[in-house]
Amino acid sequence: MFTDTIKKYILAGLGSISLALGIIGIFVPVLPTTPFLLLASFCYVRSSKRLHGWLMNHKVFGRYLENYINHRAVKRSVKIYALVCLWISMSVSIFMVKSIHLTVLLLLIGLGVSIHLLKLKTIKE
Repeated sequence: MFTDTIKKYILAGLGSISLALGIIGIFVPVLPTTPFLLLASFCYVRSSKRLHGWLMNHKVFGRYLENYINHRAVKRSVKIYALVCLWISMSVSIFMVKSIHLTVLLLLIGLGVSIHLLKLKTIKE
């Protein structure tokens, strides 16, 4: 029983850290948002019904997670916004980086994220 309580606190803490990283990932293109939000949901569902309910009913993240988990889909506006923000941020980062290796890495990350986004189904708005 004692270990179950500790396990729940650890999972809730990991879920909160994942949520924070997911929120940061909205603004930092190299940090992926979706995997961290999915990890937060995974941790919360196993640790706290209250936290999981809050996340799934959240004004911004709830619908996004539900669409992604249940349908592997996002709205067209989300795709466009994500791609525009991604490539603007990547362009700024590439311009600031002086290393060819980092430039190639950033381009590969941007390409990988773009392919993933474009492969998701599109929900009509």
